[in-house]
Amino acid sequence: MTLTTFEYPLEEWQALASCSGIPGTVKNMFFSEEIHEISQAKSVCASCPVISPCLKGAIEREEPCGVWGGQLFMNGKVLMIKRRRGRPSKIPRPEEQMPQIPVPEDLQDLLKTA
Repeated sequence: MTLTTFEYPLEEWQALASCSGIPGTVKNMFFSEEIHEISQAKSVCASCPVISPCLKGAIEREEPCGVWGGQLFMNGKVLMIKRRRGRPSKIPRPEEQMPQIPVPEDLQDLLKTA
């Protein structure tokens, strides 16, 4: 029997999240302004077995900020691109390349992007 993404009560799916075993001080990367830390957080989400319910909850709550379900939220909307302050470099640095994590098809209509 395979479980669909929304069969978990809130507490159960959170226990299955890839980030649940990360120490509290490291979890700050999910709410960082630093591009390399945001990239690390998104990488954790990329292989998470419960990415869909996490993202759905963040969309429904209109999360003000942070990485949720592999997407970066700012003011309740998903940011598709995050840049450093100042003039963008002509050649992007490797640490500025954030992983692109696809939004599950069943959530694409709910998504608001900035």
